Amino acid sequence: MEITLDVVLPCLDEAAALPGVLSALPPGYRAIVVDNGSTDGSPEVARRYGARVVHEPRRGYGAAVHRGLLAATADLVCVLDADGSLDPAALPALAAPVRDGAADLVVGRRVPVAAGAWPWHARLGNAAIAALLRRRGVPVRDIGPVRVARRAALLDLGVTDRAFGYPLELLLRAGRAGWRIRELDVRYARRAAGTRSKVSGSVRGTLRAARDMAGVLR
Repeated sequence: MEITLDVVLPCLDEAAALPGVLSALPPGYRAIVVDNGSTDGSPEVARRYGARVVHEPRRGYGAAVHRGLLAATADLVCVLDADGSLDPAALPALAAPVRDGAADLVVGRRVPVAAGAWPWHARLGNAAIAALLRRRGVPVRDIGPVRVARRAALLDLGVTDRAFGYPLELLLRAGRAGWRIRELDVRYARRAAGTRSKVSGSVRGTLRAARDMAGVLR
């Protein structure tokens, strides 16, 4: 089947989640797993399940996402967490407004469907940052980990952050550029057993992400 969309999956030690995530991708959605220094065999698991694997030696969420965008070849690109918390079956609904020309960027607004899926400290920090974004005219309530846009347009935005501030800088730049941004609800479950969040898994991780995002806002 002709590839219609590349799915960039930043990956750091997600071997336990990758089989479920990659098996659930809709037909025509090609996985590009960007390994960011895993030590649990994630690249081998990803290849076994049909993903293209590229490596990004510089640690950081933004570095992995940017490497994936450079590796992608499809017109439409989705960025999706590789931890199993988001159902890949939601991707066609997220991609449709961009594909049809109704939006320039679609982001997923997480709706928790399981206790503990989104810890209080992570949710609180996210809400505070999103409120600041809305004051700047960016109509979102979640700095979400899943989004769809055209690859060339994303690269043209010139996002420079290579850490956890990447999605926030992307939204700020998209807003300043006049992009039509649409937010759609997505189910948000607990991440796969055997994996650990680099952000919401601890207060320390959340504070580190908040620090990166505060730097972008400044």
